[in-house]
Amino acid sequence: MKILMIDDDLDFRELLKIILERKGYEVVESSSGERGIQLLENNEFDIVLTDMRMSGISGIKVLEFISGMDESERMKPDCIMITGYGSIENAVEAIRKGAFSYFIKSNNPEELIFEIEKIAKMRRLALENTRLKREYAQSDYMLKSDNPIFSEVIRAAEKVASTDANVLLLGESGVGKEVIARYIHQCSRRGGDVFVPVNCYAFSESMIEAELYGHEKGSFTGAVTSRIGRFEAANGGTLFLDEIGEMPLSTQIKLLRNIENKEIERIGSNQILKVDFRLISATNKNLEEAISTRMFREDLYYRINTVILEIPPLRSRKEDIPLLIEYFLMRAKRDMKKQAVGMTNELLQTLYHYDYPGNIRELKNIVERLLVFSEGNVMTIEDLKKNRIIAGGDASISKGHLTLREVRCKAERAYIQEVLKANDFDYDVSATILGISTRQLYNKIREYQLTES
Repeated sequence: MKILMIDDDLDFRELLKIILERKGYEVVESSSGERGIQLLENNEFDIVLTDMRMSGISGIKVLEFISGMDESERMKPDCIMITGYGSIENAVEAIRKGAFSYFIKSNNPEELIFEIEKIAKMRRLALENTRLKREYAQSDYMLKSDNPIFSEVIRAAEKVASTDANVLLLGESGVGKEVIARYIHQCSRRGGDVFVPVNCYAFSESMIEAELYGHEKGSFTGAVTSRIGRFEAANGGTLFLDEIGEMPLSTQIKLLRNIENKEIERIGSNQILKVDFRLISATNKNLEEAISTRMFREDLYYRINTVILEIPPLRSRKEDIPLLIEYFLMRAKRDMKKQAVGMTNELLQTLYHYDYPGNIRELKNIVERLLVFSEGNVMTIEDLKKNRIIAGGDASISKGHLTLREVRCKAERAYIQEVLKANDFDYDVSATILGISTRQLYNKIREYQLTES
């Protein structure tokens, strides 16, 4: 909790600051209402303690400024009015104008601590409620599967959740890596704390470190306020680094040290901050190839991959497509307030045979677009065709024909099986012949469900 204390009485400020800091609060002082408002404009505070009567801008004016603050980007601070005996009536009036409570200077400071603790509890509950609403809105995928490979991934996620081991999630774009990451978090002892996702691909090389580590005011052009980074935000919870393969090498070096020591420094500060987080990373890149081309650090790779979970693409778990269609249709009908009955068998069969290069994310979008463009109670193959909902037109949805990817997969499966048999299922030798690593060969064996029979 960060507290701004505004009072023109130096002795009172110093005494109260000592008491509050001993309780673990961060306190910033201001000797005037004018300076207090400047600090509020440029910094984030949780609580403002302001004297009611000061020369210049009064505590009431400070309260009015707080009431008018824009709450779209950050939560407004709560205000406690500080008063002497002679102005209690005015303090009560301040509560009617939005102050949380008031404190009489001559009273026991424990009364003030009690009020601050009430605010802290209320703000934690408000933030938790916001987080839960956001996570519910983001729960776009279900974790029910009839596919043995994906079912094993879910079981492995549940096992690793009981530890604090670093997890690396592999898989194509759109397979639901963040969903698995959130599931691990929710099943862990940190499930009641925050889950902080960071898409490393979304930030430029110059901004990724400011996003991760935070910064002090004035540390670089545009840093008009101090700001905590994602490491600090994830303290006590889980930090999810999506597309970690896109992280610049300069940041990879720092990240390795942060993971080892659980310490960070904000940009523009020399203060070392201890952070306690669980790290889950994800990528759709082949990190072993990136290591060989010096685009990814080998020491970082081995630090983040204590446990590796590879999520299969949707084309390898077709038995889950009907379940997913039903789930996404239910959600879409609720969100769009539409009452479509369902889909024709022809449409269901077409969606079943489609290749889904965008994986589960693409299936979700297809279902939502079908519902948007549907005119009757039952969605049909014509809704799919006339609105060109699947990229590639009619050729992509020709029922009973194999896509190029399916042809390639069949050929790859057959060739791998042939090489394995020719080498008596010696995985190291077979991997060398195929030009891939032994681990990649194991992944192919699982994906294609190959056996020695």
